[in-house]
Amino acid sequence: MLRAWPDRGYLRFEWHPETFRWAKAARELARPVARDPEMRATWLQCEGTWFVGVDALPSDRLGAVSRVPLSTLIRNRIGQRDDLHPAQLSITYPGYPRPRKGESEAAFRYRLHRDAAHMDGLIAEGSPKRRFLRERHDWILGLPLTETSAGASPLVVWPGSHHILRQAMLDRLGDLPEDRWADTDITDIYQAARKRIFEECVRTPLFTRPGEAVLLNPFLLHGVAPWQPGATASQDGRMVAYLRPETRESGQNWMRQK
Repeated sequence: MLRAWPDRGYLRFEWHPETFRWAKAARELARPVARDPEMRATWLQCEGTWFVGVDALPSDRLGAVSRVPLSTLIRNRIGQRDDLHPAQLSITYPGYPRPRKGESEAAFRYRLHRDAAHMDGLIAEGSPKRRFLRERHDWILGLPLTETSAGASPLVVWPGSHHILRQAMLDRLGDLPEDRWADTDITDIYQAARKRIFEECVRTPLFTRPGEAVLLNPFLLHGVAPWQPGATASQDGRMVAYLRPETRESGQNWMRQK
């Protein structure tokens, strides 16, 4: 788990040749994944405008693709890891977002007007949907794989929102035994925290290119912007690989990170 995050809750890695080499290698693996009929049947959502791609990119447990490791700069920051899942391959296409199958009108409006802003690991279940903390991540690393213009559904963050969400989770779960966390309803405090974030934190698109990367605090509210009119990309769309390892820390230590 990382310590001493910037107050904004994320880091940007500038263009580096090692990261660019990783992105090129990952893109070559990503293209056949995105075209595979079974993968498309599983992951293509929002009326064909979003390929969700959880664990779809065959990176190894060290984060390497086709034996190309993550850059030295990134590895120096995240430390040596040998427990990484295959990366998520998230791809947006022109027209994103369209309604996702089974998505309510309210949920689609939130996707459209609030970038589907969320904290990773909070799983919605039941009807009506209630949220539970089922996954705890150390960090979220985003690596763009394709060249696009700035309006092609960039990642969006709310700087400083990790302070608000961390405190909300701590207030709700901090005094409970850790084995009760995953079954404790956090819907109300989560929605209240998001409302406060939208009022107090500045929505910030993070346009990135292959060779760059972003590292997010696990409590940082983030989402994906709609594809803007006139935005351009190749036929591959906007491809981004995401790594998000589950923490090895105790819940109390994880919750109190800064």
